[in-house]
Amino acid sequence: MTTYIKTIQILPTMKSIKTGSEERKGQSETSEKAAETAAAIEGAPIISAEKPDFSNVQIEPLFEDFVDFETFSKSDFRAVKVLECEAVPKSKKLLKFTLDDGTGTPRTILSGIHAYYEPEELVGKTCVAIVNLPPRAMMGIESCGMLLSAVHKEGDEEKLHLLQLDPHIPAGAKLY
Repeated sequence: MTTYIKTIQILPTMKSIKTGSEERKGQSETSEKAAETAAAIEGAPIISAEKPDFSNVQIEPLFEDFVDFETFSKSDFRAVKVLECEAVPKSKKLLKFTLDDGTGTPRTILSGIHAYYEPEELVGKTCVAIVNLPPRAMMGIESCGMLLSAVHKEGDEEKLHLLQLDPHIPAGAKLY
C-alpha cells in the first residue's frame, strides 16, 4: 500500500505597496486564507518550528583509530526501498525486510529494531543499506546486508532512528 502525504508550501511573495491599515488588513486576509487552505487539506502534516532539545543526549565517543580510504571505499552503501517488512516469528527483536536494491532481485535483510519500529510503518520507506557484507544466518533466515541506523542515549533510554532518505532517491543509488 502506498501512502501519499499532501503538503502545502507557503512561499514568500513580493510585498505589495500599501500603507498603514490597508497593509495590515491585506496581511490578515492572506494569513486567514493560508490557514483555511492548510486546514482544508485532510491529514496535512504539521511542521513544528521548534528545534529538538539535545541537552540530555549522550553519544558514543568517536573511534580513535583511522580507517584508510581504500578500506572505506570497499563498503557499498546503497539506497534501498522497503517492499515488505514483517516481524520474525519467535524473535522479539528482529524484523525481516524485503528490499528493492535496484538489481531487480529482492534482497532480504534482518534488523534487530522491532523495539523501535512496527513493520507496517516502514513499508515504502527509502533507507540506507550496506550491501556487500557476507550473508549471515539469523533465526534460520539469511540476511544479506545491514540497514544503517543512528543510535544515542537520552538519560538512561537508548534511542534508535533508522536512516531514511528522500523518497525521490531511486533504489540502488550509490552513496558516497
